Amino acid sequence: MTTDEMVVDVSHDWLLACDVQQGFMQTPGAASDSLDYSARCRQVRALGGDCYNFITLKKDRLALVVGDASGKGLAAALMIANVQSSLRTAALFTGDDLAVLLKVVNHHAYVSSAESRYATLFYGTFDGSTRTLRYVNAGHNPPVVIRQDGSMHWLHTGGAPVGLFADSEYRVGTVTLESRDLLIAFTDGLIEATNQDGEEWGVQGLLKAAACGAQCSRDAGDLVNSIFDTMDDFSKGHQTDDATLAVVRVGSRVF
Repeated sequence: MTTDEMVVDVSHDWLLACDVQQGFMQTPGAASDSLDYSARCRQVRALGGDCYNFITLKKDRLALVVGDASGKGLAAALMIANVQSSLRTAALFTGDDLAVLLKVVNHHAYVSSAESRYATLFYGTFDGSTRTLRYVNAGHNPPVVIRQDGSMHWLHTGGAPVGLFADSEYRVGTVTLESRDLLIAFTDGLIEATNQDGEEWGVQGLLKAAACGAQCSRDAGDLVNSIFDTMDDFSKGHQTDDATLAVVRVGSRVF
């Protein structure tokens, strides 16, 4: 095989890998009177360590996944793909027990990854009949529920990042969502965007953008784009880490 042929072969494999990673992140776009949700992942490189997913479950439930693997590039992409795959498989056998689900995912990540590799992960399930969110936060940036009165509820409950320790235990958190509540989940690449003076956009920048965007956005997808645009205005488009944002808005009626 010539050098040119090797380059073409590697490039083809790289494109296939990018397609596989994007396939794990289904393009969301659902809006109804009960729930409106969307997300966006923008990697620094063609492959990255961030992920999101919305998964339709039985009994009028919806799962939200947001994750962030340590490192960048191909190594991080392989780690997060491993976590996503084990999460999908474990969910088939653990049912509604989210603590057991994350324990299984953590064990698989620990035994199948290098010692220095781990991933933070948020996994939550919405019950449409009760407007209840049950979740586990495995070392991830805590998502926030923003109420209509401006109060905020941060989703901390969970445990350690998956793959970090062999025997991690996880706790399940529960929160009731009211009509017009807003749930925002994100990775650190979003809030760590910096301006020309080296100042970080931060959580406060995100919350301010969400509050402003929520007033004029038509739907969750519009709000996601508005928040990214505001971050880019602050950082002048300079991005140093993979950035992911997921938004869920509760509608006026139950499922």
